[in-house]
Amino acid sequence: MDQIRIGRFIAQCRKAGGLTQRKLADELGISDKTVSKWECGNGLPEVSLMLPLCAALGITVNDLLSGERIAKADYQKKAEENMMELIRENAENKKRLALSMVCAAVTVIAVCALIALAALLALPTAARVALIALALATAAAGVGAAAVLDAKAGYYRCPHCNAAFTPALGEYVKAYHTLVRRRLVCPACGKTGMCRRHIVR
Repeated sequence: MDQIRIGRFIAQCRKAGGLTQRKLADELGISDKTVSKWECGNGLPEVSLMLPLCAALGITVNDLLSGERIAKADYQKKAEENMMELIRENAENKKRLALSMVCAAVTVIAVCALIALAALLALPTAARVALIALALATAAAGVGAAAVLDAKAGYYRCPHCNAAFTPALGEYVKAYHTLVRRRLVCPACGKTGMCRRHIVR
């Protein structure tokens, strides 16, 4: 989905309807920051908000996902294109998640092997230090690559206001986490909580 195009379309429809970001946000029960985020192309409305948003703007979901008003003659074709795009994005998210897990596993194995070599082999001190340094560099690179892939796979849902969002990479990396939850600040309500990750939008 072209988030920038969709964001511009939301802004255009909102202004045409004489709504401020605050008024639209109040109608949807969200913050005006969330509306601003959509309009800047930094995220898409979550599925549960799409119908209320479209009703407030006087458009269809197909119009919203296309980023333009669709003529009746093209409606079916655009609906199919939008559906295929959503399926493709969900498949990419699952692929990124799988790659991040593989990357993390390979990193753990490589780091353990390098540390074992440094500990068990009779090596000069310089070679031992070099192996440990290589293990640390491998760990940093592997964790960084896994984090980048993992951060782009799906989105998180706030436990307080139920808003869906994708955290910035820095916030994502620093956050305490379990396998499926991460302690994040919700951009919609500003509260911190253990947000659950979702892959499929």
